[in-house]
Amino acid sequence: MKELQEIVAAFAKAKNCGKTVAIATIVKVSGSTYRRPGARMLITLEGQRIGSISGGCLENDVFERAQQVIASGQPMLVNYDTTSDNDIVWGLGLGCKGMVQVLIERLIPENELSPMTFLGECLHQRQVGVLATIFHIEGQIKAQVGTHLMLHQDGTIFSNLEDADLSADILEDAREVLDKNCSLFKAYPLLGGKAEVFIEAIQPPVSLVIFGAGDDAIPVVRLAKELGWCVTVVDSRPANAKSDRFPSADEVILSRPEIVNETLEIDKRTVAVVMTHNYLHDLEILKTLLPSPVQYLGILGPKRRTEQLLLELKEQGIQLTEAQLHRLHGPVGLDIGADTPEAIALSIVAEIQAVLANRSGGLLRKRQEPIHNRSTG
Repeated sequence: MKELQEIVAAFAKAKNCGKTVAIATIVKVSGSTYRRPGARMLITLEGQRIGSISGGCLENDVFERAQQVIASGQPMLVNYDTTSDNDIVWGLGLGCKGMVQVLIERLIPENELSPMTFLGECLHQRQVGVLATIFHIEGQIKAQVGTHLMLHQDGTIFSNLEDADLSADILEDAREVLDKNCSLFKAYPLLGGKAEVFIEAIQPPVSLVIFGAGDDAIPVVRLAKELGWCVTVVDSRPANAKSDRFPSADEVILSRPEIVNETLEIDKRTVAVVMTHNYLHDLEILKTLLPSPVQYLGILGPKRRTEQLLLELKEQGIQLTEAQLHRLHGPVGLDIGADTPEAIALSIVAEIQAVLANRSGGLLRKRQEPIHNRSTG
């Protein structure tokens, strides 16, 4: 997410300066690849590159091709095949045994239908969306490579597709992607040919709310920001709830736990960590957050303490569902032997990432399935 934020910011800067740039996007993969569909790299005429589409093997070649795209204005689909050892001979040396298709498009500042503008809106407005991109066509059809359909969370549609029937078919699938939050690749057969489309689910940044502005929260904020998350720190102590203690946090709020609902906007992309070191404060926070749509709720402290908190909630007549309890993680964090503030922060952020990705957080060498979800491959 941080990478995408940097790309969007770089595009906005180039647009404000009236500069034309190129965007390279992985639209389809098969086999083993370092990056997945949706990975992007922004390229400028001055030689600047923001983002990456590989471990460093493809960037130079894509950069050279991007200069051609900027000059000609014609989008270019590039196929990188590393399924044989020949890739070492012609300079890639990937060794990944996979295939990567990269679409390179020119972005001009005057184009208000730019996919980067759409991505920026999704990020800044914290809204989900869907970006459909035609990246390959066969036959004599109206569709053009590099045309897009953009679907906002509220149902608003922007499109520069010329084929009405194709647009309707893509829109139907885009709505399904929006509902299921799962990107897909699809080939649409048309009279006289076909169009291949990458339909990408766009998610806003994760919103992490940390309750407790102690020293142990500082490395949690720092690590979360490295992932591009929006971070809010909440504490009722004026001496602790200061922005200069958390310079990288998006917001530091001075608030009592019982009025959390009045100061925070919690949605399905919100995760929270409770580390106030105050039993009564934690109790009030749990009362508010457990019934909320928060996707993950971690609480610092031993398991017995969490059990006592839940027991007290029950004694107060608060009935919690299995779904609510499933979102509660106490003690918070993965078991990595953490015993310092930095290591504990790492275990906390790693567990949140695992939960968001629907993973267990185990060792990759023991994983029997592919590392990445290949639904868009």
